[in-house]
Amino acid sequence: MKKNLMFSLAVLTAGSLLAADASPKDDVAGAATALGNQANYSWHTTVEAGNGGFRRGPTDGKTEKGGFTTVSMTANDNTTELVIQGTNAAIKTADNGWQSAAEAAQDNGGGGFNFTAFIARMAQNYKTPAAEAATLAGQTQGLTAGTNGISGDLTEDGAKGLLTFRRGNGGPTVSNAKGSVTFWVNDGMLVKYQTHVTGTVSFNGTDRDVDRTTTTEIKDVGTTKIEVPDDAKKKLE
Repeated sequence: MKKNLMFSLAVLTAGSLLAADASPKDDVAGAATALGNQANYSWHTTVEAGNGGFRRGPTDGKTEKGGFTTVSMTANDNTTELVIQGTNAAIKTADNGWQSAAEAAQDNGGGGFNFTAFIARMAQNYKTPAAEAATLAGQTQGLTAGTNGISGDLTEDGAKGLLTFRRGNGGPTVSNAKGSVTFWVNDGMLVKYQTHVTGTVSFNGTDRDVDRTTTTEIKDVGTTKIEVPDDAKKKLE
């Protein structure tokens, strides 16, 4: 009996020490993992004070573990829909209807900025909130827990990635990139996160000063239902 009692106390003490050693970055990483392990969830993303580039409206998304992810986004008063399954994606625009990512990514030969091709590249590299939050947590110079969430400054590369929508090579160049991120966690799971980035984005000889705040709120965890149009499914085959 005495040995069992001592063993139980040792386990409790070890658990307490592990909990004490957990950092705010660990808490965010764990909260993002907890969200990603859910069967499904939805989210709503808004952009505030979005200077520079095209006007971005709200984005609504749904995802199911191991299944489909659907996204509806607005930009320049136009709505674009995405259906993503693994590394495949289908894109629907007002002008072209449903296309595969490969079809949408084809150069139209007109030069300049090809919005549909840009969306196709975005779809193929799209991160759901659970995945994006984990990436952002890894791109901070330090996270601190406060009364208003867990916050920290982004690295320069992290801020640049958000300013260019993670377009990679061939995209715009960025100078004076700065950013911060705040995460909100409830009962060990991510419920909201917000990024704020500033910098100068240069593309095709044009400089734009950007000051953008993006907020993503998680909802309908475990109760989200996804319906994929047959035309979109055909483009994923």
